[in-house]
Amino acid sequence: MTYGLFGKFTAQPDRRDDLVTYLLQAAKLLERNSGCIHYIVSTSDEPEAVWVWEVWTDVAAHDASLEPEDIKALIQEARPLIVGMSDQTQLTVQGGKGLPG
Repeated sequence: MTYGLFGKFTAQPDRRDDLVTYLLQAAKLLERNSGCIHYIVSTSDEPEAVWVWEVWTDVAAHDASLEPEDIKALIQEARPLIVGMSDQTQLTVQGGKGLPG
């Protein structure tokens, strides 16, 4: 079983696209992280909402992913765009299409 997170970021008014850009940069940086299985950035009909779905090999891999200096810098740059974070749910991922067996 793997570790998952699902949650919503609310961006500053008219800044959702900017926040999406930062989160997609994070996804690009995570390509080198073998502990990150999926990092999916999505939007919805809510004008300022950005949804992120993450799947990790385990909690420790997620926690360690926040430590590299380039990730910390990206978080600091993106933080002013974020009004809030809600609907965050930690998951125990049981499996499914696209996940390792």
